[in-house]
Amino acid sequence: MSQKGHIVFTSNKRTVRHKYRRESEMVNNSKEVQVKLMKGLLDLIVLQFLSSQPMHGYQIITRIRKTFGVYFGPSTIYPLLNALEKKGYVKSEWNMSNERPRKVYELTTEGQNLLNFTEDSLKFICRKIGTPGLPRGGLAEENTPRSPLRPHFLKKIEESKPLL
Repeated sequence: MSQKGHIVFTSNKRTVRHKYRRESEMVNNSKEVQVKLMKGLLDLIVLQFLSSQPMHGYQIITRIRKTFGVYFGPSTIYPLLNALEKKGYVKSEWNMSNERPRKVYELTTEGQNLLNFTEDSLKFICRKIGTPGLPRGGLAEENTPRSPLRPHFLKKIEESKPLL
């Protein structure tokens, strides 16, 4: 009998075992890719959450887990929030109205500008690598359709510094 309860003949056991191992590896690889993307985009995700409402750190942690199924603990989120605050992308204020004081983070205008720019950059990259009919090579290919904003946009991408 297979892992899923199917009747398997002795001559076929090896094939079935191999098939289920492959499926398991694909799921693990998918999860690994998702976690890598999440780590790379964590600052964007936090800014996006804060754009909808001010939140404290624990709310951000639980929302990431509920939304993406990935756990980033306090040792990841709080240093990120502190770095974003130092750079002026978020501001914090202590909320003393509850039983327990909480530091609530809010997106600043500069943070909203960064969020908008980063979202535009991601859309551009996704279009570039995923649009059928467009070449997949470098950013400045000869036959890529150009918009009036494209040169300015590319210049901003090249000049931009990493968040952290």
